[in-house]
Amino acid sequence: MSLLRTLGTVLARRSPLARPSSLAVVKCLSSDAASQQQGAGGPSSLHAKFPGALEASFVTTPKLALPESIEPIPIYRVMNSEGVIDDPSQEPNLEQATVQKMFRDMVLLNTMDKILYESQRQGRISFYMTNFGEEASHIGSAAALSPEDWVYGQYREAGVLVWRGFTISDFINQCYGNAEDQGKGRQMPVHYGSRKLNFVTISSPLGTQIPQAAGAAYAFKLQPNNQRCVITYFGEGAASEGDTHAAFNFAATLDSPVIFFCRNNGFAISTPSREQYRGDGIAGRAAGYGMAALRFDGTDVFATYNATKLAREYVLRENKPIVLEAMAYRIGHHSTSDDSTAYRPAEELEVWNTVEHPIAKLKHYMLRRGWFDEAKENEFVKSVRKQVLSQINQSERILKPDWREMFQDVYAEMPAHLKEQLRAMEEHVEQHREHYPLKDFKQ
Repeated sequence: MSLLRTLGTVLARRSPLARPSSLAVVKCLSSDAASQQQGAGGPSSLHAKFPGALEASFVTTPKLALPESIEPIPIYRVMNSEGVIDDPSQEPNLEQATVQKMFRDMVLLNTMDKILYESQRQGRISFYMTNFGEEASHIGSAAALSPEDWVYGQYREAGVLVWRGFTISDFINQCYGNAEDQGKGRQMPVHYGSRKLNFVTISSPLGTQIPQAAGAAYAFKLQPNNQRCVITYFGEGAASEGDTHAAFNFAATLDSPVIFFCRNNGFAISTPSREQYRGDGIAGRAAGYGMAALRFDGTDVFATYNATKLAREYVLRENKPIVLEAMAYRIGHHSTSDDSTAYRPAEELEVWNTVEHPIAKLKHYMLRRGWFDEAKENEFVKSVRKQVLSQINQSERILKPDWREMFQDVYAEMPAHLKEQLRAMEEHVEQHREHYPLKDFKQ
């Protein structure tokens, strides 16, 4: 009997039912305890302390969290369509030379786009994507970054490269895939990249660059006295990819100093944004991941500059990510494979191509400051057109890279199986020379 009595005492001590009721109130944040604290049925002063929601309080009545009850994130703007600064305190106070570079880089991009688009239509290159209407989001953001910051682009951020010094010949050689192309002719046109300019080569699969950017930023954070951040660009359509969710969650939980720069231009190819998502755009998703966010007018180069500058300061100071959403309008077709007249009215397009065009806005601002010379700018456009046309003629005559290069640049030292494949290919080409345009390739 003594053994049974001892065992019963031990079990009673281990049982939660045997503990004093006062101790249960202290240790357990049950609904009963919460209601005693709150009294009238409002939020409890006690936090529930569930591992998955540490800051949430108990309530005694259910209340749906409805999306329409959440205030939309406002759109930050500095300059209106007439080039007038809405709030003088937001004037970025850039030097005249910097503003003129912003304007000319946008004009260069716009002019080059027009010619290369027509080049594709003539069958001289296989593919092209223009940047019409989004020039300010490229140039304004690039100007706010350090040249040492890494860029992971999608395929409509050519202006970032223009700002950093990618030349007309660099652009056109890439589009023609010749031996002077830094990518050795391995990519589709407009899939640019530059190690020298810290611009990671663009990939065709949508959204792959976003988690890569989160990882690169995390690696930067681990370096002593880090002063570099990472920015990754993507459209609102790419934000529907699973890669974006993975990137947001990784960056937020690992505290990566990365700027997620979404170009919300209204269309994911032909899918309008109203059919792409139901929530408050892309910036509205940031809070759910525990990230900061800022939405701004992407056709306003100064708003873009200020927003990106603020974002860069934030991610480096706090070692945390941020979501930027540049609101804009894609004036051009999605690509040379698209005809946007099938899904949007010409009247809508006209507004964004005139009154709300980012180049027109900056021109108005420069006119007000006395910084714009019509004759000089017209000469600049002519000189750019001449350079682009001349480079096209030159790039067309440059040979394609040596086809053997397709076996290189994967391993530091070519492994045996690739050496065998290269040898077999050389024998095949030699036996069937008449079927290959070898005269167009470097030997």
